[in-house]
Amino acid sequence: MVAAVWCAREEVSSTWPYGGFSWGRAAMSQSTSPLRESFAWLGISGVGFVMVLVVAMILQIVSTRTLRHPGQWIAPVAAAAMLVGLPAWPLAQTGTMRVGAVQGNGPAGYFDDSNPGDLTQAQVDATTPLLDERLDAVLWPEGATDRSPLDDNDTAATFDAIAQATAAPLIGWAITERDGKTYNTEIQWEPGAGPVDFYDKKHPVPFGEYVPDRAFWRSLAPDLVDMVARDYTPGTTDPIFDISGVPVGISICFDIVDDDVLRQSVTEGAQVLFSSSNNADFGRSDQSAQQLAIAQIRAIELGRSVVNISTVGRSAVIAPDGSISKELPWHAPGALIADVPLANSVTPAARWGGEIETALAVLGFGSLIGAFLVLHRPRLTSRSCHRKVP
Repeated sequence: MVAAVWCAREEVSSTWPYGGFSWGRAAMSQSTSPLRESFAWLGISGVGFVMVLVVAMILQIVSTRTLRHPGQWIAPVAAAAMLVGLPAWPLAQTGTMRVGAVQGNGPAGYFDDSNPGDLTQAQVDATTPLLDERLDAVLWPEGATDRSPLDDNDTAATFDAIAQATAAPLIGWAITERDGKTYNTEIQWEPGAGPVDFYDKKHPVPFGEYVPDRAFWRSLAPDLVDMVARDYTPGTTDPIFDISGVPVGISICFDIVDDDVLRQSVTEGAQVLFSSSNNADFGRSDQSAQQLAIAQIRAIELGRSVVNISTVGRSAVIAPDGSISKELPWHAPGALIADVPLANSVTPAARWGGEIETALAVLGFGSLIGAFLVLHRPRLTSRSCHRKVP
């Protein structure tokens, strides 16, 4: 019950009241541990459940002072052995995609000093080494441009020049305004054809990318709330780009912790995942390392390569087994080229991860309700069961 309630609490905090707070789940600490292969079978919630289950059973043994009874250790040892002993999910490579990913290291933070155009120019300068290459795709990070190529002719010309020079689509980023709404958008820009597809971030991060119930929170901390100057609209587009016939899953920043977006990508056919982010506001803290570790878990869980590119790092290409095959220096401009493996098999976690989370949540809350009913059920006394004989 403790393990199920723990996972139910993680699921609730990830989605309610505003969502966006799912990067603190227990299993996300296990990207390089002996438990890593179990992600493909159980998903993040399933691995977290067994982790907490083992710890809860050990604490139960310690609290009841039954350490010397060997039989008490069978259950926790068996559960731990299952987590460690699960084999890697078998993956068959279906081909490769030659990807150029660019870390511009431009002034992408809220408080960075910059002039209009500096951000895009930094990204273009870092892209220069790729212009003589022949690639299948060029990937830019979130926070790579000052203006949207949908509205600004100079930015549109820049996008097209890069796509033409590499003979490949540029997967770029911009803040877009469409139909009176503001979106955090990845754009598929084909050479000579312009924008052919969009992914608008489905779940903007509360208090970072929008302020829910702004009037209420502003009454408590106006200076803090006003720092978030715009409110992104949740997107409705699917997270798949078709790049030369290869379905590619697209995610933006903390989409990497969003189970629904990533599972949808894989179950709808994505053979590789592109994850772009802007980590500039976190400086040299451990946030970017944490995000990269979560991306490694996602690669294992979903059985897909992940190209994780950031404005400032940490940017890397992650193989389906979670290993890092290429990485760029942190807080420095750079570009990498990688022949990224493609795959189309679907792991149990990708196919049934949502059902596992729901089952654990129901188990947790159902156990609590059942325990409450048992402990508070009416009790018949022996006296009330006998009639007095005159």
